[in-house]
Amino acid sequence: MSDTNDTQDVETDGGTGIVAPDDETPTWRERKERTEGLSRLTYEYFERARREDEDLRRESDYVERDVLAFPTWPHETVRNLALTSFFVGMIIFLSATLPPHIGDPANPNSTPAIILPDWYLYWSFGLLKLGPLNPELAILGGQKLMADRTYGVLANGIVVGAIAIVPFVNKGSARRPVEQPFWAAVGVFGIGLAFTLSMLSVKNLMPMNVDLLFDLTFLVPPIMGIVTYAVLKTMREGYMYDLNRRYYRLRPPK
Repeated sequence: MSDTNDTQDVETDGGTGIVAPDDETPTWRERKERTEGLSRLTYEYFERARREDEDLRRESDYVERDVLAFPTWPHETVRNLALTSFFVGMIIFLSATLPPHIGDPANPNSTPAIILPDWYLYWSFGLLKLGPLNPELAILGGQKLMADRTYGVLANGIVVGAIAIVPFVNKGSARRPVEQPFWAAVGVFGIGLAFTLSMLSVKNLMPMNVDLLFDLTFLVPPIMGIVTYAVLKTMREGYMYDLNRRYYRLRPPK
């Protein structure tokens, strides 16, 4: 009997690192009054979340498809606060130790030789340089249907529209690329196209023939997509076999 009491005391003692049951869990005000602060509260959150997850899985007949969720307060709030504090601290640390270099002020009377947007917009800037793809129509006397700049803006709209429509077309529940090789290949194709378009946008700085760079812009992304699809397709059979084997082991078919 004494051993049982001792075990219960250990489980409910807040100083041991094991979170107490629901009826003995300290309130938010009691936690706030502790001197340990956010670090202790974060540790208690993760410890409690781990224990609740283990309890739910132990009571469940089938682990793989159970949807385990926790309340937003305080579980998700504490976790997000801890992660936010970490990243804000890293930003402050980097800004204090590595301050950005402030160059010479811009000269309003001199236009730079090369004008580029921010690096994350290079792909969009590259779409404005698709002049060679702008068709010349014989019916218009060999003239182009629209200006190259208008053609580039239209290309931006098409690309952004394609990205926006993907979530509505792909309504699968896959969580890993190997489960849907086609859509994973589409994603790799998009990443490759963004990278090659970024290189095209700075073609004046690239030590490469401009025509070769233009050709690679539209050859490399499809190759990346095809290779990705082929590799994931070969992995999918073995992956699904392991997944199904685990499924039937955890929940034998009736």
